[in-house]
Amino acid sequence: MRPVPEVLLELAGLRAAYDRIEVLHGVDLTVEAGSVVAVLGPNGAGKSTMLDVVAGLHPASAGEVRIAGRDVTTADPADLARSGVCSIPEGRGVFPNLTVRENLWMVTYAGVDRADVEARAYARFPRLAQRRDQPAGTLSGGEQQMLAMARALTSDPALLLLDELSMGLAPLIVEELYEVVGALAADGVTVLCVEQFAATVLGVADLAAVMVQGRITTVGRPSAIEADLAAAYLGGVP
Repeated sequence: MRPVPEVLLELAGLRAAYDRIEVLHGVDLTVEAGSVVAVLGPNGAGKSTMLDVVAGLHPASAGEVRIAGRDVTTADPADLARSGVCSIPEGRGVFPNLTVRENLWMVTYAGVDRADVEARAYARFPRLAQRRDQPAGTLSGGEQQMLAMARALTSDPALLLLDELSMGLAPLIVEELYEVVGALAADGVTVLCVEQFAATVLGVADLAAVMVQGRITTVGRPSAIEADLAAAYLGGVP
């Protein structure tokens, strides 16, 4: 097997638009293999669009997305998923009328054994085992997010894209979920997450970037970007 490259994901001059309105204005970002990189900034900064472009769900109008050195800017999202890119969108995305275990079975299309999928999910999120026969739509918000993560992680992703993991959840649940994110990185999964609220994610992030008005304005260690982050949320541009 070839060694894992030091840089797993690279965005170079990335631009994207909705109709004629450009929302990403030349984003540059490097994500090392096995690291957690947090992109922070106010609502409307372009964070979710950036993730959608990486996942192949929204076209880039210029620039490149490179994974393990390969240009995947125009790759089909299904091909990216098969190659190990896994996205958990804002809003959790569970099937509300299916039970917890039926939601987990949705990943067995790739030939994974049902029992193995369930065993791995319940080992990481024991609470889901207690809810296995419960419709997903009746779970709490935190439990739904756990289910979305568990379903994604059974596909053994190389790159995990998280969009507003903390949205609408109690702080203790958010802390628990980000402990899982930290454990994933320790196991070699590369994580790129975007958040509007910074406190918890900075505790597990190796690197943090501030995005304002479609541009990455600052990149650094979490402890080094506090002033720029405060300026971003107060409406300034660092």
